[in-house]
Amino acid sequence: MSATAHLTEVDIKEIGRELDQIRDEIIAGRGDDDARYIRRIIAVQRSLEVGGRTLLSISILPPAWLAGTTCLAISKILENMEIGHNVLHGQWDWMRDPAIHSTTWEWDSATPADMWKHSHNVVHHTYTNVLGKDRDIGYSALRVSPEQQWHSIYLTQPIYNTMLAVFFEWGIAIYDVELERAWRGEKSWRDALTQLRGVLRKAGRQVVKDYIAFPLLAGPSFLPALLGNLTANIARNLWSHTIIFCGHFPEGSEIFTEQQLEGETRGEWYLRQLLGSSNIDGGPLFHIMAGNLSHQIEHHLFPDLPSNRYAEIAPRVRDLCERYGLRYNTGSLIHQTASVWRRILRLALPGPESRPADSA
Repeated sequence: MSATAHLTEVDIKEIGRELDQIRDEIIAGRGDDDARYIRRIIAVQRSLEVGGRTLLSISILPPAWLAGTTCLAISKILENMEIGHNVLHGQWDWMRDPAIHSTTWEWDSATPADMWKHSHNVVHHTYTNVLGKDRDIGYSALRVSPEQQWHSIYLTQPIYNTMLAVFFEWGIAIYDVELERAWRGEKSWRDALTQLRGVLRKAGRQVVKDYIAFPLLAGPSFLPALLGNLTANIARNLWSHTIIFCGHFPEGSEIFTEQQLEGETRGEWYLRQLLGSSNIDGGPLFHIMAGNLSHQIEHHLFPDLPSNRYAEIAPRVRDLCERYGLRYNTGSLIHQTASVWRRILRLALPGPESRPADSA
């Protein structure tokens, strides 16, 4: 039975109205406090990076290596999660600061910003959890829903999901090229190869920066500095993979059909975002390190609102869910991670396909 079968058309319209009201209130209330928040986060991130790279320049000393690698890993997590992801969503465009704007920001990732904005902001956030439209359902590599047809390759998905976690930055870069669409004839190989060259140029700059230039600047500490950069990048990849998967693939995240998009109202769009997303419980520091994607439900409802406002919005969304008998999927990091891995392990095996709910 659909999770929304008990709702009337009036209920769905009212849900849409209430969520629109929340959105309008936050937009009207954006101001200096929000601007100070993102500028402070950027300043902290850059200080951590400078400090980390400075310590790695003398990382022939083990304490300096540990401290430098830790600082660099945290700075990379902040840059990708709370800064890059959210700036590229346009959450801070209202400030009209050309240095913190979705049209000018280029992040510390192998994927060029423009390519990622199309695959993520346009495709994923428009067609969230719609099978056949949202390529983020399993990232075209994993079976994360019984609605996906089983193939023998999925037997190995626990192994290649582990590899994806370690090399997440690179996996997403290749994924954004959409090679499988070119293979199916849905996209020209010329376009795919042009995008692939863009990825290789960006990836080349990343490799030179982290694995050649800064280690060379470390002189006698070349090898430990190289290892520190590698460790920081892997730590960032593992963290990003964990947070993102916990927001999309725990048990209870719903999948929808293309037919359900026909005539979809504003309220039904909101319901699709809500029911297809999951949150992670935690404190303020945890939410910042998660890029506030620990509030994945609120992020999918309001992807272009400042991320620091999601904690303020979350209780209101949860209250709305309780009043209308809707599931608000949240849990600890351990609980949500275990739920994701149970799903990946279970769906690696063949099993009967099930139909998505009949209505959003």
